[in-house]
Order: sequence, then C-alpha cells, then structure tokens
Amino acid sequence: MLPIIERLLDAINSHDAARVADCFTENYQCDMPLHPSRSFTGRARVLENYLAIFARLPDLHATLLRCCQDSSGCWWSEWEMSGTSREGIASLLTGVMITLSVFDQRIQHTRFYLDAVS
Repeated sequence: MLPIIERLLDAINSHDAARVADCFTENYQCDMPLHPSRSFTGRARVLENYLAIFARLPDLHATLLRCCQDSSGCWWSEWEMSGTSREGIASLLTGVMITLSVFDQRIQHTRFYLDAVS
C-alpha cells in the first residue's frame, strides 16, 4: 500500500477530522466530475467536510479495496465506506479516488468518484 493512502485510511478510521485534513495540502484541489458543484479547493474544506461526515456517521469505517500507482506518480484507489447514522440509517459509499499530484507527502489534487450506494 502507498504510504499516503495508508495514512489517509488510518486517519479516516481514527474519526479525527484534523488528521484527515492533514493528509491534504493547504491548496488541495478536489474535482468531482459526477457532481461538479461539489468540487472544492482547500484543506480547510476537507476538515469541514469530515467534521460533518463524522457527526452524521459516528461509526464510519473506511476500507481500501485496491490501489496502484503509475510511472508518472498518479495513483488510483478504490474505497468503500460504511456507517450508521444516529437515527439508525445505514450508509454505504463506494468509488475511486484518482490522485493526480502529491506534494510534501500530502495529496494535492484528486478526481473524486466516491458516491452513496445505499
């Protein structure tokens, strides 16, 4: 497993939004081609998003299904995230994150295809 992916997986499963945000550069660019209006820039937004995710799904568990890196340094990772809301509603998200660039051991730019399945 790639070290930055392992760090992100551990951070998500720790439920510490600050640790998750620290996996990304200050000027991180997240492109969401399936939902372009959800695309954003900045580590602060990652923190805000994961605070909301952990509040909504306090038992969130991330699983890395597969990952690989090509010779240019780009890599893709396939994820599954599951959890149950405080109201007892189960959620399952699956998809792929394509990382286009990493700087100083932090993710700088991704194309994010993770979405709700149930």
